[in-house]
This record gives sequence, structure tokens and C-alpha cells, in this order.
Amino acid sequence: MLVAIVLILLVVGSVAFHFLSPWWFTPLASNWGAIDDTISITFWVTGAVFIAINLFMAYAIIRYRNRGDNSQPAKYEPENMKLEVWLTVLTAIGVAAMLAPGLYVWNEFVNVPEEAWEFEAVGEQWRWTFRLPGKDDKLGTSDPTFVNIDNPLGVNPNDPNGQDDLIITSNIVHIPIDKPVKVLLRSKDVLHDFAVAQFRVKMDLVPGLVSYLWFTPTRVGTYEILCEELCGLAHFTMRGRVVVDDQEDFEAWRDSQMTFAESQQIAPGDPVAGQSLYAVCAACHGANGEGNVALNSPKLSGQADWYIHRQISYFKQGIRGAHEDDVYGKQMAPMVAVLADDAAIRNVSAYIKTLPEHPVDYSVTGDIDRGRKLYVTCGTCHGLNGQGNYALNSPRLSGQEDWYLKRQLHNFRQGIRGKHPHDLFGQQMVSMSRMLRNEKDVNDVLAYINTLSIEPLTNQIADASL
Repeated sequence: MLVAIVLILLVVGSVAFHFLSPWWFTPLASNWGAIDDTISITFWVTGAVFIAINLFMAYAIIRYRNRGDNSQPAKYEPENMKLEVWLTVLTAIGVAAMLAPGLYVWNEFVNVPEEAWEFEAVGEQWRWTFRLPGKDDKLGTSDPTFVNIDNPLGVNPNDPNGQDDLIITSNIVHIPIDKPVKVLLRSKDVLHDFAVAQFRVKMDLVPGLVSYLWFTPTRVGTYEILCEELCGLAHFTMRGRVVVDDQEDFEAWRDSQMTFAESQQIAPGDPVAGQSLYAVCAACHGANGEGNVALNSPKLSGQADWYIHRQISYFKQGIRGAHEDDVYGKQMAPMVAVLADDAAIRNVSAYIKTLPEHPVDYSVTGDIDRGRKLYVTCGTCHGLNGQGNYALNSPRLSGQEDWYLKRQLHNFRQGIRGKHPHDLFGQQMVSMSRMLRNEKDVNDVLAYINTLSIEPLTNQIADASL
């Protein structure tokens, strides 16, 4: 009897939880309500079978339980044609009820409307980048052989249709509302999966292939892109955003983006011009970028120019240094005002790149062997030797001052850094840094980083261009 009671309570509890649960679908923001319908049908069919089987087992236990000398023992019946027919028919109806709607919706899902507007989403560890058609409404061709630092999406520079393509590297893409959208999907490294819960769409990105999905956005708003394929250690941090705008706002955003042709015309940084601009920086960071712990200014020499450029841009845009508890970041924010535009930032970054490597004195001590094990996670992005990796947007750690690295780890762990909505790489670090659970973990991993050899910056850039 106890088993029967447990089965009955299991059914009652499961049904009650289903209807009272606070966890349900996110609000639908696309045309794919039919996908919700197919899931609901599956719930009802499988739910009915779950209830019927468990209640039947409870009934059989009660009906045929041992009642003493007068009880009738269960009889073995190897065949029962009537029962088998009923089970076969009901099972076939249930399977058909689940499969038929899904096949119908899948047919709709793979047949894209002719009027659909196309854009491209490219996945890589661990970020999303996008390419939109320009005024000609045509995407140019692309090929992995064209991929480099200046052409991260591999757009064919010889294809005239690609010259006005819009290159979006911010992890955030805008699309117009109430217009069918076809998303072309490419991967630059491993398997990824493009999924937006509110749109009810998802599709794998397979290296070497171009897959696709389509939907019609029906609600203005910002929606998170998730990678729902286990693509590596930092898989859960691979997030982006789709912003659905009305047509006017979308066109205003689109007109503000850089075309592929414009991106190829950006002049490289001029270290000669950057030298005079660096005079302000030198007051704190030192004439040779050696840093100054007394002024809470980190070492700059030996760090890649692309990372220096990004951080200066973040300070200038208020993405970094705006948190009320980021005391030293707030000091840096007004200093970058001397850099008038992006060209000035490129110039000073190029000059910093020319500064000679400067050795540092390490102050953090810890268990190096234990730190080596903890660093395995860090090394996935920053490199086994802490050399940094442009492709993974990860700066160099080896040869950097440990007091500064320690402060930044604390800032990430406490949400002082990496919480700005446009600092998507910082948000990834917030998640990853919390694997260091306490002060000992931080000290141990820094003690190990202090042992890493310093690779020449030229090798880092060569690796990044592959």
C-alpha cells in the first residue's frame, strides 16, 4: 500500500507542480508560436501517459495486493490480443500526435520566405560577431583564408558586393521588427549553437558549413543570444544580444555602423605621433611604461596594442572606470580625455607597443603547484604561458605586475569591473574569476603566473593573425 500511495502522490505532486510552477516559457517575441504549440502537445501526450501508467500501477498494487488466505494470486498471461491491439493503437496515436505537428513546423522552419532579409552571425570562442548587408542589400562572399586581425570575418576583399557590408564586432546586433529575418550561421573554430529563447529558434554552427534559421521578430526589445552547444571551458560565457528596433531606430543604428571598406581604410597607429600624446600617460605609468605601484599605475610595456586600445576606449566611453567603487579606474577616466578620437588612441597604443620590455618585482606569494592546477581554466583563454590571445580577446598575463592583476581579479569577483552592459568581455571575466573562491586561490594562481616565461610581443601578434 505504501508504494501505491507514493505513486499517487507522485502523480498529484507532478501535476500540481506543472500548473503552479513559476518557471515557464519566456514571452514569445517572434512568429514561432507554432513551436510553443508543439511543445504543449508533447506535454499533454506525455503527461497523460505518465498519469495513466502511474495510476494503473497504483491500482494494480491495491487491487492485487496480498490479503491473506482469501487473496487471488496474479496469473501469468503471455498473450492478450485485445490488450496488445489497444496498446498499439493508442501508442501510435500518441506518437503521431507528437510527431506530425513537429514535422509540419519543421517544414515551415526550413523554408525561408523569399522576402526575408539576411544577415550573418559568426560564432567563435567565446563571442558573437555579425555582418549585415549594406545599401545594396547583398552580402559579399567570405572565406576563412581571408581571416586576419584586420578582417576578422574573412570578407572577400575582391567582391564588390562586400565592400558596403556592415561589420559588427560588439556582440550586439540590431534588426528591424515585423520583417522576416534569415540568419546565416558560420563558425570560426568549433561547434556552436545560436539560440534566442524568446524567438524560439536555435541552430548549430558547424565549421566549414553555412547553416541558417529564420524568424519574424514581433516585439521591440533586447534579447540574449546563448550558445547551446558545449563549445569549450568558457561555453557558458558566450553570450550576445539581439536588439529589435522599429524601422526608424534600426535605420539610424545601421547608418552609424562601419562598412567593410571603411574598416580596411583605417590607418594603423603612428608611434611617432603617439609619443607626444604619451607624455600625459608617462606622468603615472612611467616614461618607459614600467608602471608605478605608488601611483597605482600598472605596467604598460609588453602589453598588446589591441588590448591597450580597447581599454583606453572603454575608459573614454565610460564602459570602464564608472563604477562608484572603482577608485583608481575613476582616476583614469578623465585622463583619457586628452585623446581626442580613435586615431589618437591608435597612435598612443602603437607607441606603447614600441616600449622595451620592463622586468617587474613580484610581491604575491602562494602555493605554485596548487596555482598551476587553478590556472588551467585561465590558460584556456590567456594561453598556457600567459602570453595572451587576440582571437579569444584575452590579454597577456605573464610579465605583468601581480599587485595589479590581484586588484583586477578582486574587481571582477566583486562586480566592480565587468558589470557595464557593453563590457561583454568583462562580463565573461566576472563569471570566470569566481572560480577563485577565496584569497588563497587568488594568491596561488598569481604565484604560478609569476613563474611563466615572457614571450616576445611579436610572437603574440603573429599567433593572433593566424
